[in-house]
Amino acid sequence: MSLAFCGNDNNSAAYNVDAGVLNNGCFLDALTVVPHVFLLFITFPILFIGECQRQSSKVHIHHSTWLHFPGHNLRWILTFILLFVVVCEIAEGIVSDGFNQSVHLHLYMPSCLAFMAAITSIIYYHNIETSNFPKLLITLLIYWVLAFVSKTIKFAKYTEHGIGLRQLRFGITGLLSLLYGLLLAVEINVIMTRRYMCFAYAPEVKPPEDLQDLGVRFLQPFVNLLSKSTYWWMNTFITSAHRRPIDLKVIGRLPIAMRALTNYLRLREAFETQKRPHGSQPQGSKWIWTALRQAFGRPLLLSITYRFLADLLGFAGPLCISGIVHHLSKENHTIQPPHLGMYFISSQEFLANAYVLAVLLFFALLLQRTFLQASYFVAIETGINLRGAIQTKIFNKIMRLCTSNMSMGGMTVGQICNLVAIDTNQLMWFFFLCPNLFAMPVQIIVGVILLYYLLGISALIGATVITLLAPVQYFVATKLSDAQKSTLEYSSERLKKTNELLRGIKLLKLYAWEHIFCSSVEETRGKELTSLQTFALYTSISSKTP
Repeated sequence: MSLAFCGNDNNSAAYNVDAGVLNNGCFLDALTVVPHVFLLFITFPILFIGECQRQSSKVHIHHSTWLHFPGHNLRWILTFILLFVVVCEIAEGIVSDGFNQSVHLHLYMPSCLAFMAAITSIIYYHNIETSNFPKLLITLLIYWVLAFVSKTIKFAKYTEHGIGLRQLRFGITGLLSLLYGLLLAVEINVIMTRRYMCFAYAPEVKPPEDLQDLGVRFLQPFVNLLSKSTYWWMNTFITSAHRRPIDLKVIGRLPIAMRALTNYLRLREAFETQKRPHGSQPQGSKWIWTALRQAFGRPLLLSITYRFLADLLGFAGPLCISGIVHHLSKENHTIQPPHLGMYFISSQEFLANAYVLAVLLFFALLLQRTFLQASYFVAIETGINLRGAIQTKIFNKIMRLCTSNMSMGGMTVGQICNLVAIDTNQLMWFFFLCPNLFAMPVQIIVGVILLYYLLGISALIGATVITLLAPVQYFVATKLSDAQKSTLEYSSERLKKTNELLRGIKLLKLYAWEHIFCSSVEETRGKELTSLQTFALYTSISSKTP
């Protein structure tokens, strides 16, 4: 069978232009090819020349040239969404072509070119950003304008011919028009901020202070969004560690935002904002939690959001597999009436295709793992920053205490060790596990709803078991808290006695009181071990309870 862009059916309506050229569906698809061809022909020579110059240059470009243009993360997110929607458009075109008697290339060839152009645009943008030459972004500006205009014309013609939301191609076209418009707005924002065109004076932009210091090699906050999500920038560390053991000199210094002093200043500022207007400080745990929320609440909220998205995408796998099993042997070829010389399939017919569900399953699993790892990374990073800030604040407070507080038992060494080593570590672990605390209700509720959808009334038995076990979990958690509190008290008492023993070791030797103090320390240590055993017992019960 010979291939033709508009198909080779006899008396095909795809070649009918009696009502006007713009009322022909094949021409509308051909019109959307123009922006993508323009971008591919313009950017490939620029990228090739730039790569050749980079290979031939004797001067190595350091990471100090990595500058993010305004709207950097938004551009990457919109491009990722654009790539996904374009893949859906390609799949929709291929599925729609199965309803025709011949092959219609215009249903999916422009989408393939759009996919190539989207990948080229983000590669082109990355190279311009790393070289800090924004004037070359004029090519992307022209491309977004052409793509937005062509998709808007196509969407308007679909609306004019009565094509609505029941047809999947109508929704995809409208969404693509919106995405191209948003990317155009991001490009205009770069022009207005960097003033690289239409302005007489362009402001000088310097890289962050961390990037000017070549000793800083932790580049997670400064690389592009794709490298952040895949940790691609760490390949140099992994390669170095594979060849020989790495040391602190190879790792380098931390960025300023991750240092303990920076996080301490942020926490102190949050504490200062809690003061009342007349100068007195509010007391109680609420004041402390409010300050922690102000200082470290935003990244924690971001981690919780990532965890929510990962959990919701985790339910897409069973749904896709159920759809594949249900529709694998089911033929569904309900032909819709033609519009603009083409057949438009509905969303139900699109999702009834097993190949489409397989591709969606792959993307769902990929995004789920990406969001889950991002949630873990942000939570762990925030917890470590919190521990460093609190430890610095504790040490700063200790240096300001008078000696009478230390000598008269107002603040013992054991209490200080517990505050610095154990309490701060527990707060850090709370931030590590905080996304799980918020994501658990979502998992239970959505899981029960999906089970009820698939199994019916039988799913309520599992929900009942979970509800009955909730008081048991609360009881175990309360006992865990009491056991941990008693453990810390015994640990503080043991450290206090040990410190007294070491300070008065000469007097103990003189009066032969070693056995008396040794038995006292061992008694306190026995109580501490008993409390630790109780804590371990309740921990094992908590882990075994569903």
